[in-house]
Amino acid sequence: MTPTHKLMLGAALAVASVAAQAQVVQTNGAMVVVPANGEISVPNDQARVTLQVEEQDKDKAAAASRVNQKMKQGIDALKRQDPQASLKSYGYYTYAIYAEPPAVTPQQPRQPAKARQVVGWRVGQYLDMTTQNLAALPKTVSSAQSLLSLNGLQFGLSPAATKKLDAALVDATYKNLEERIGFIAGSMHRAPSDAVLETVDFEGSGNYVAAAPAPMAKAAMMRSDMAAESISVAEPSFEPGESTVSMRLVGKVRFK
Repeated sequence: MTPTHKLMLGAALAVASVAAQAQVVQTNGAMVVVPANGEISVPNDQARVTLQVEEQDKDKAAAASRVNQKMKQGIDALKRQDPQASLKSYGYYTYAIYAEPPAVTPQQPRQPAKARQVVGWRVGQYLDMTTQNLAALPKTVSSAQSLLSLNGLQFGLSPAATKKLDAALVDATYKNLEERIGFIAGSMHRAPSDAVLETVDFEGSGNYVAAAPAPMAKAAMMRSDMAAESISVAEPSFEPGESTVSMRLVGKVRFK
């Protein structure tokens, strides 16, 4: 072997030795912060319906009287169809309707400002209904739509359903943590059994993970125009959809 060949062989062995040493990273006692996520999608079991009544009249008392009468009749109809539903009235309002100001033209220049004349009144009220009787929901809403307008609809999970999901959500999140620890151990050329879990934070607090978004129902809000008085309304069609609930945790793992 020539001196040149010996020199090249020596250089190659030195490079290989350096590369081998670079691959060996000591991880004994290493602390690893591992975020984990759990997520479950379940069918919605609760609906929140927003209904509204509004009347306009030159006589404020007449408009208010019709609103009060329609709201009472609408509440009675909802209670007959769904006695277990929770009802909540809110947002009673009374607004004046003013005459339009006269148009400004070259022949009719702008006049000095005057108090605008009241030509009528707009009176209305809102009603929220929360129910778990989704099978009867179309019929229940239809029963009141000849008196009240369907202003909004949102499906979601009842408190009882959310509570029942807690155990399954904790289990799914912890399993995700175990999987991630296994992946990290493999990347570090360590056995998963070398990892010792020192801390588990189910709040996902600290600066480890972003704040979890609020559960969102996959069913969109729904709106409709005011219902005409004394007109029978066909039953609407609803799809409750599903909601996704999530949990985050942070684990601190130390390798032996």
